[in-house]
Amino acid sequence: MTHPLRSAAIWLTGPPATGKTTLAAALSARLQAVGLAVLWLDSDDLRPVLTPEAGYDDAGRARFYAALAHLARRATEGGCTVLVSATASRRAHRDPLRRGVPRFHEILLACDPAILRARDPKGLYARAAAGDLPHLPGATAPYEPPDHPLLTLDTGRLSEAEALARLVEALGLPG
Repeated sequence: MTHPLRSAAIWLTGPPATGKTTLAAALSARLQAVGLAVLWLDSDDLRPVLTPEAGYDDAGRARFYAALAHLARRATEGGCTVLVSATASRRAHRDPLRRGVPRFHEILLACDPAILRARDPKGLYARAAAGDLPHLPGATAPYEPPDHPLLTLDTGRLSEAEALARLVEALGLPG
């Protein structure tokens, strides 16, 4: 019997510093533990490779997310379970994958902006406040949350283990 998440795409989206990469790493391990072939596409890892010349303005983001969605769709066609951890600040960035993959699961990671600014592991919010990042989603640029996410996780209130447990349950994975 085919696993219901085989050839599915799971997109963890949310403003910067909500924990997308951290949660994706844990989820990738869980998906592999149930025997799924997982392709994890993390925007921080792939942006310099897929679109090194693209900026963070609307055109640059559109070019990067189009490449990311194309790669993800092709991998699901090949039988992979694709896990995407990427802000994708506009719904239009995520829509091509939603339309192209029958089993598409969008997970929203949300967090109080004050917690994000305090967490700020890459210093992005501090740079945005100083005027150095005019296109930071959720700070100096808009972030459009999914209209109908499978799950919303408040990563400011949940521990990593609690968030993973809720995600595993929502995806129907064994606990």
